Amino acid sequence: MSMTTRAAICRKPGSPWESTDVELDEPKANEVRVRFHAAGLCHSDDHIQKGDAAMRFPVVGGHEGAGVVDAVGEGVTRVAVGDHVVCSFIPACGSCRYCSTGRQNLCDAGKNASTGMFPDGTFRFHLDGEDLGGLCVLGTFAESAVISEFSCIKIDDDIPFDVAALVSCGVPTGWGSAVHAAGVRAGDTVVIYGAGGVGSNAVQGARMAGAKNVVVVDPVAFKREMAEVFGATRTFADAATAHDFVVETTWGELACSARTPGSCAVTWSISCRARTTSPPPGPRGSGPGGCCCDTPSATPRSG
Repeated sequence: MSMTTRAAICRKPGSPWESTDVELDEPKANEVRVRFHAAGLCHSDDHIQKGDAAMRFPVVGGHEGAGVVDAVGEGVTRVAVGDHVVCSFIPACGSCRYCSTGRQNLCDAGKNASTGMFPDGTFRFHLDGEDLGGLCVLGTFAESAVISEFSCIKIDDDIPFDVAALVSCGVPTGWGSAVHAAGVRAGDTVVIYGAGGVGSNAVQGARMAGAKNVVVVDPVAFKREMAEVFGATRTFADAATAHDFVVETTWGELACSARTPGSCAVTWSISCRARTTSPPPGPRGSGPGGCCCDTPSATPRSG
């Protein structure tokens, strides 16, 4: 039996987000219904609304969210009614070739992220007889949504929902760009371009990975101040000044050509700015052995 829920939808590229009542189906096998208490607005949602990224329309927006499971379909084992959960914009089934080889980010169950369609070829949101997909098969801009059990993770009940929602995308994206993509290690010098929602988490990822110098470049004073809270050791408003500092600090090396035990410190350049501009040139951030990990940026978000 279906229910009515309120949701923010975008009918076509360039149209504004519209709050309206939509019909929501009951969860099917391996699906759960979540009542959201908090959702984050990511830059990806903005790209979808502006038509900068491919998506099936109309769409229920949102891929960052946290809430409580209030219904489950047949065969669900990962969560139960009453569980507090956070969404994952990339599902992890645990059994496909990618999940079984440690590459959950490529899970087969994530193939319909740009359509919002479930694996059986159907949708759970409907409006006036028309099917609506949820962004990343989630749709966290709704009061309630039906999602795959592979797309939610149980969290402790004492974690605030507005904090948990950020872990759906912004936190792991920034953290992962430093810890996993760049592979920051103890003693490294790291330069991070852009300290928004993603960049600030790249800062704390680099710092907690043991980087000696965490240098942030951002023209916005507030973001530079907050970057220091997250662990930046030095902040600069422009790349040229940051470059001079890194040259002096690393005695002109910037980065090594190889990373082996006992080698000198490495400078990593991590760009966490919006993709509206090109990544900063190599000499401004890293030397021959450095790496520029270009990740989309997002401004600090609220539940």
